[in-house]
Amino acid sequence: MVHERNPGIPLDAGWVLETQINLAAVKRRAESHMTRRSVKMEWQAGWLLRAVTCIDLTTLSGDDTETNVKRLCFKAKRPIRHDILEKLGCSHLNITTGAICVYPSRVAEAKKHLQGSNIPIASVAAGFPAGQTPMEQRLEEIRYAVAQGATEIDIVITRPLVLAARWEELYDEVKAMRKTSTGKEGVNATFPVAITMLRAIRDYHQRTGYKVGFKPAGGIRAAKDALSWLAIMKEELGDEWTRPDLFRLGASSLLTDIERQLFHCAYKRYAAAHQLAMS
Repeated sequence: MVHERNPGIPLDAGWVLETQINLAAVKRRAESHMTRRSVKMEWQAGWLLRAVTCIDLTTLSGDDTETNVKRLCFKAKRPIRHDILEKLGCSHLNITTGAICVYPSRVAEAKKHLQGSNIPIASVAAGFPAGQTPMEQRLEEIRYAVAQGATEIDIVITRPLVLAARWEELYDEVKAMRKTSTGKEGVNATFPVAITMLRAIRDYHQRTGYKVGFKPAGGIRAAKDALSWLAIMKEELGDEWTRPDLFRLGASSLLTDIERQLFHCAYKRYAAAHQLAMS
């Protein structure tokens, strides 16, 4: 589904300052969510396939080469072995990942190897991962990535602006660059933070009518974690926010575990490591 582009609204400092968070309640909500049993049997296979379509298959290594990118693109186009999909009765669904995510210097290679598909190319830009480079340099990096073929940009905000509560400067920065990313940190995607952000997205939608997407990234490696993320999206925002146009999972190794679980759903046993193609 194509959503109307969010044009943004003027900064409402009152809205920012009046927002309060009950940290204890948020933590309780997150803890209770994480301890629930995940979906089982055929429902699990369906939700795992949904998770695959929401993955931003990512390679952000310092030693990335065109070979890495080519392999990533191939896996994005065929994320699950065909025999598994046939066994599950899903071979007709044309399952792909939600996007691939690479550095700006690798975007042109990704575009070449994704030719003929509709898979978006996301690129980290704007001084990823620290976000400490000058503003003009960050904007130029975004322009470069788009010119190379990126259709989505993951940026990193200047976090000192948040720590110093310099909201107007932060607003101007995000308005100039549009999207945000967590960068590379020891702790990234956590449920207490996610719940806070999801409720902010809900408030924004209720006030403006515009739908904003959400992309947790960093540390999401297990299929059961993907199911938990889909569940929290459905509970907080509704089923529409469990689809790739409004929800993405930024991950590099998650797909391997999901394919392993789908193999088990299909064959009632786990695959050996060499039986599943690496991503």
